[in-house]
Amino acid sequence: MRLFQLGQKFVTSLLVSLLASALASPSLATEHKTVKQVFDPQSKNQIVLDIEAALARTQASQGIIPQWAAQEISANADIRFAPIDEIALEYKRVNHRMVALLNVWTRSMDNGAGEFVHFGATTVDIYDTALILQLKQAALLLIKDLREIELSMITLAKRHRDTPMIGRTLGQHALPITFGKKVSTWLGENRRNIERLQQVLARLERSGILKGAVGTYLGLGDQGVATEAGFVAELGLQPAYADDWHGSRDVLAEYASVLGIISKSFGRIGSELFLLQMTDIGETAERLAGSVVGSSTMPHKKNPKKPDALIHYSRVIPRLAEVVLDDMVNAFERDSTSRTSTTLADISLQAEQMLAVANDLIANLDVNSVAMRANIDKTNGLIMSQRATFALAAAIGKTTANALMHDIAVQALKENISLREAVEKDKTASKHLSSDQLDLLFDPTTYIGLAAEQVDQVIDEVSAKRKTD
Repeated sequence: MRLFQLGQKFVTSLLVSLLASALASPSLATEHKTVKQVFDPQSKNQIVLDIEAALARTQASQGIIPQWAAQEISANADIRFAPIDEIALEYKRVNHRMVALLNVWTRSMDNGAGEFVHFGATTVDIYDTALILQLKQAALLLIKDLREIELSMITLAKRHRDTPMIGRTLGQHALPITFGKKVSTWLGENRRNIERLQQVLARLERSGILKGAVGTYLGLGDQGVATEAGFVAELGLQPAYADDWHGSRDVLAEYASVLGIISKSFGRIGSELFLLQMTDIGETAERLAGSVVGSSTMPHKKNPKKPDALIHYSRVIPRLAEVVLDDMVNAFERDSTSRTSTTLADISLQAEQMLAVANDLIANLDVNSVAMRANIDKTNGLIMSQRATFALAAAIGKTTANALMHDIAVQALKENISLREAVEKDKTASKHLSSDQLDLLFDPTTYIGLAAEQVDQVIDEVSAKRKTD
């Protein structure tokens, strides 16, 4: 009878284990919908339980612990059996987070299966692997957010492929471009940031670890390397790095640094849209609800809220990345503590919030093409001096034409007249340029180079890469 009951319990445990593994595996990107959920304390505890169950199943397959014990551990790998309030009380008693969690959790297990939990493992391996799984999920969610922003950028670039605006260099009016061309630079940079995060993700995939207290597999026995290999496979990770990276922290630092780079990309976009929304420029504006108040004392103001937020994120996130970078400087085998885990969680949450703001801003951006055209004309045609120079060069030579147009531009400024008027007043220039030619030369909408074609090219390149993500 006892054997029948144990057999029945084994089958039940196996079915529950398989179901729990399918529904609660930390390797599944769909487990959480937000980065905030990934780093929730209860979520972290669930990941730790999943890791301990994966270790038990691996060791059972190697004959290190009994199969029935692994099944019991897996069947109970659910935070329902590790209430967070009980863990908090136990922590006050033992002052060790892993011991507190295990003490509470193993109370739910029958037949002494708790004796085989955490068998030969060390706390830092479990929690570092949990962190890797959290960062993997966070990276996947952030990539998803970046891809959504990518679609918003593609839509915006297509819509304004041919919308002329002034291109500015060093704060000065330079030459005409299109707004779509400007957005295409954001689009290309955003795609490179997706690729950077994908590259970090590949290294996170190899950073599951089970090497023991000083990284030599002591405690795990002669099968330590094989146990680690089976362990990471159970968690849906790639084969682990052979080196003991606990003291290195370089992959974690790279993850944080990439988020820092991404924040600077959106800081640039935020800064530019902040300036373009200025009263004196007025070329773009974020779309806000009619009830939004710009100022408590100046009702006419329409302040750039989301651009300002992006600038702020671009300052905060790199500072957090510095903390993680500093954690690379460690002594001996395990000098680093787990305290940077909270910084990595914080930087991930900040990145998620930033991307939500960025997508909302870009997807709902108002573009004032009338203001853009008016700003093109602010210099009275001076921005067309390059084009006029090239037209004259065919007749009098490039160097001579350049010097002549410089003098004509200076004269236009002195007399407060348009560049075209100054060209028509100059005897040499007017001799070589007819009125019809000047009509064409001073139409800025026909002098945008290959800006529109660049938009098409960037969109095509990004769209092709999206198919392989």
